[in-house]
Amino acid sequence: MMDAMDMQAPRLDPAEIAHYEREGWIVPRFCLPEAEVTALRTALDDLIAANPGVRPEKLVSAHVEGDNREGVRGDARFLALARDRRIVELVSGVLGDDIILWGCHVFCKPARDGYETPWHQDGHYWPIRPLANCTVWVALEESTIENGCLRVIPRSHRDRTLHAHLHEDRTDLTLNQRLAAGSFDEGDAVDIELQPGEMSLHDVYMIHGARPNTAAKRRTGVALRYMPATSVFERDLRPAHGKTGVPVDFAHRPLWLVRGVDRSGRNDFSVGHPRRD
Repeated sequence: MMDAMDMQAPRLDPAEIAHYEREGWIVPRFCLPEAEVTALRTALDDLIAANPGVRPEKLVSAHVEGDNREGVRGDARFLALARDRRIVELVSGVLGDDIILWGCHVFCKPARDGYETPWHQDGHYWPIRPLANCTVWVALEESTIENGCLRVIPRSHRDRTLHAHLHEDRTDLTLNQRLAAGSFDEGDAVDIELQPGEMSLHDVYMIHGARPNTAAKRRTGVALRYMPATSVFERDLRPAHGKTGVPVDFAHRPLWLVRGVDRSGRNDFSVGHPRRD
């Protein structure tokens, strides 16, 4: 039986689920309270201070506390955010009742020189088979057209196809793989503007990106990655290996079963976690 707290957990309503399935993305009605966002901004500032040699757009696996083997010293406060039952409940509306947390990337674009995120599909980068994922993009600061908000191509997920990506050898991009020309019409793009505490959800096949931040205000989002437990995190796969512009170590990336059971029976939840003697 659900307790009172569980009964109050936010859920996507049928219209929101239908929008996600049809368009590939949704901004739910749920929003984190102001006090929690303020605390997360403190965690963000601490994360940036702990990683002076890392561009703030490239804070990969920020939820893995300490040295995460991917060039970043993470902070457990982002793990707490990723495991927040309210966010997991939202994700269950599109992934089902068995959910694995496997990633958290902080994209903090500094004022006036924040990097561009090229048009891409997440599935091009990830070793999840069958390929399935929901990303929750949580705004910690105002995210607008002016400072480089997330942009999506609606319905680009519907044919479940990964299009060709081209490598760009540049130092001013968050990721170094760009969707090949002709794969989509940029004129169809929708800008997802969010206030602090608001969030969007998008599908793994969704074409998306973001313009550089040339405005006078910083823009930060925390991308939380969830896969259904019917899929497997195939640690021996290396999609786009060495060409992403972000160092990753999928072989040692920790997983958390945040809801339900591992339906695949093949995911390893001990790799990357501290040993318990």
